Amino acid sequence: MTIEENIFKRAEISKNALAGYGFRQAKGFWILEHLFMNGDFRAVITVDSAGHVSGTVYEIATQDEYLPLRVESMDGFAAEVRDEYEKILVDIKEHCCQINPFMCTQSNRLTLLIKEKYGDDPKFLFKRQPGYGVFKNPQTNKWYGMIMNIRAGKLDKNQQGETEIIHLKLTEEKVQTLLKQKGFYPSFKKNWISILLDDTVPDKTLLDLLDESHRFTIKKHN
Repeated sequence: MTIEENIFKRAEISKNALAGYGFRQAKGFWILEHLFMNGDFRAVITVDSAGHVSGTVYEIATQDEYLPLRVESMDGFAAEVRDEYEKILVDIKEHCCQINPFMCTQSNRLTLLIKEKYGDDPKFLFKRQPGYGVFKNPQTNKWYGMIMNIRAGKLDKNQQGETEIIHLKLTEEKVQTLLKQKGFYPSFKKNWISILLDDTVPDKTLLDLLDESHRFTIKKHN
């Protein structure tokens, strides 16, 4: 994951805010040039039409790209340049972005649908895993779903980067049937299933399965 992807992974660019921040528009892109480190370096940050952020840092003295920026293990001066560049990106994020609870578009869309249907917001309960959001029934305190960010390679060895899945509780028979379909994977708990949130599985199907999972959390009356 690049520096930019890591900083903006839960942020959605508000294009209306870019011009006010100082970005200029050119050939479908928004571009910002920013001098830092006492003017010794120039950051060129680009936002494309899809809202993806990329950047290049140049050393003013040579006008060459400063490649040590991308080496995570670097320390000393290179680490200082990286830290200052990250501060520029964070400031852009704070002023030009809507911060979403999750990385994937479908995850955030599903979060809004859950709020609309059940009135529940995700609870982020794990300090070591700040991207894990739990949905639970407040009447019984039981979980009916959890969205997690994981390495995509855990699901498909040919994939890189991060993705998100939701865990839902279903009947054992239903789990076994769904595991034969694209986008469904075994979960870490019995009678639960992991579902990829990259629009492989339609929202309507996810909401139907959420209903089933939510029913397990309803208090039974004698």
